Amino acid sequence: MTAKQDTIIGNARLVLADRVIEQGWVAISDGKIAEFGEGRAPGAAEDAGGDLLMPGLIELHTDHLEMHYVPRPKVFWNPVAAVISYDGQLATSGITTVLDSLRVWREDGAEDVDGRAGVLAAAITAAREEDLLRADHFLHLRCEVPMPDVVAEAKELIDRPDVRLMSLMDHTPGQRQFRDEVKLRDYYRGKGGGMTDAQLDVLFARRFAYQKEYAVANTRAIVALAHEYKIPLASHDDTTDENVVDAVNDKVAVAEFPTTMEAARGLHAAGIDILMGAPNVVRGGSHSGNIAAVDLANEGMLDILSSDYIPSSLLMAALQLPRHVPAIDLASAVRTVTKTPAEAVGLSDRGEIAVGRRADLIRVHVARDLPVVRSVWREGGRVA
Repeated sequence: MTAKQDTIIGNARLVLADRVIEQGWVAISDGKIAEFGEGRAPGAAEDAGGDLLMPGLIELHTDHLEMHYVPRPKVFWNPVAAVISYDGQLATSGITTVLDSLRVWREDGAEDVDGRAGVLAAAITAAREEDLLRADHFLHLRCEVPMPDVVAEAKELIDRPDVRLMSLMDHTPGQRQFRDEVKLRDYYRGKGGGMTDAQLDVLFARRFAYQKEYAVANTRAIVALAHEYKIPLASHDDTTDENVVDAVNDKVAVAEFPTTMEAARGLHAAGIDILMGAPNVVRGGSHSGNIAAVDLANEGMLDILSSDYIPSSLLMAALQLPRHVPAIDLASAVRTVTKTPAEAVGLSDRGEIAVGRRADLIRVHVARDLPVVRSVWREGGRVA
């Protein structure tokens, strides 16, 4: 990472946590925001050309690393090289802090990347130790609770200092994200070479059996682990009132991708942050046929956005939100990808332009309604 240096950036539209300064400046010292203000910068400053200057984006749930590690079916890339490639894409998309979502489960015959969490976690560590990363990387352990070995695999990673989030997931056909089993079949048919209906019948039967045998006990064990290690928990694809009750009882901090308005209202009433996919905003709806993120935003129930499977969508969605939802101004929209996700996982040192916060900043130019990240600073050092 580029060495920290004292810098002043001027002639920028500053996006603060609660308002926008139309022409302002930021002074950086020792990797932190030392001062900011309105009008012309005091002394020599880097000219931002009137572009937006906002906090670096904070991503809580992206499995995009998998696409760099397994770019084709049965093709495994060098894992450290995959991490470096993925990290570069994150940085140029404006993401300065990321929770890399790793699948903590093995399932024969499903997807090549299953069971590789340890390999990828080690690769992230190696790249970090060699100072090869532009963004600040933490881990999000995605725990598929019906899988027989998920608890043992979670225990192998749980005491790493970079684990910042664990999620409780259950992709058993016919429920949550894939209430419509046809959608799940379509998903697997489209993966790589695709799976036949006969192969999917076998896969789904095994998943039904796993859920019946393991899901309840594994959920209790994963919840206990998270609480023991003081790691925030996320629920995933909540659909029913029963799912909401479970989320409340498990003391989850974040509800990822609720699939129904009923569940979202219950989660919101319980004070749980609701995370939705940025691609959902950009595309105008869910690829799985579930509720639209904009509909939640219109009811004041959208707290956090996640790029999920395409890093550039995070900034696009945040800047589009005010256009879709008049009650949301630019500062509020940017909070969904900066301050709020930071607070959800205890990263109180970043996520807003404020004195003393980390100088993780991005300069964004907007052309043809598309944002282009022109510069990225992490702790005051330019990384892109």
